[in-house]
Amino acid sequence: MRRTAHLLVLAVALLASASARVDAQRRSVGFGDGRTNTRVRLGDGLPDIPGPFTYCRLAYNSVRRDGSGNGWTTDFPDADRNLMIRLQQLTKLRGSRWSYGEEGFAVLQLGEPEIYECPMLMATDVGELGFSDEDGAILRDYLLKGGFFWADDFWGSQGWSRFSSEIQRVLPEFPLVELDPEHPLFTQLYIIPDVPQIPSANSWRGSGGSTSELGRDSEHASMWAMADETGRILVLITHNTDISDGWERENYSSDYFYRFSPPAYAVLINVVLWTMTH
Repeated sequence: MRRTAHLLVLAVALLASASARVDAQRRSVGFGDGRTNTRVRLGDGLPDIPGPFTYCRLAYNSVRRDGSGNGWTTDFPDADRNLMIRLQQLTKLRGSRWSYGEEGFAVLQLGEPEIYECPMLMATDVGELGFSDEDGAILRDYLLKGGFFWADDFWGSQGWSRFSSEIQRVLPEFPLVELDPEHPLFTQLYIIPDVPQIPSANSWRGSGGSTSELGRDSEHASMWAMADETGRILVLITHNTDISDGWERENYSSDYFYRFSPPAYAVLINVVLWTMTH
């Protein structure tokens, strides 16, 4: 009952704030199938109006094709923009901005020194990525110095085999551990009884409402972590689910919004609050 009530309140807050943004900014952020444009590009560096929190997307090298994703650009840019908007609406967190009005998110490669100024680094469709020895060393250094890396939106056994082997090359001394709902992250603010399985909007529509994008090979959504000796989470992995599509496609349809966006934002807020304070 508490979980249902909390997510209902979150859904109402999201819907109300979406309507307010439409009125105030006169741009497409409510329900509909339109996609927004962004001036944020790879190579731009960090937002030029710095704030306490900057969200950074990792632009990685794809070494294979994995399903219907688009490499590092999967869910970009709407997931990034909506993430920053919602975090500031639903928490006291304040973010960076670009001087031309864009929300404060950035796209960086591991070779760029600005990576060390990102408290949170995220990658989607990670079943495609491959780290060179140099990139792996940079990511390792970033994580051991206090950084946090979230890998999302990859499905099935092949995607898992690919990414898990890559991240274990980076941090071989830290085991991959599945987090269950007993972990405090699941109740940091919102009560999350289990990892929600959120399909991409296109997959959900094309499958007639199935949440598993690869059938039996992706039936179970899970959350995994690599933590250091103190328990600080360095790497968080959400597998067989597309949490970021719940942010990106909140304007896809009312059905998709009410079913998937509130749990997607609940996971986001709990993850950010937990990892930024532990």
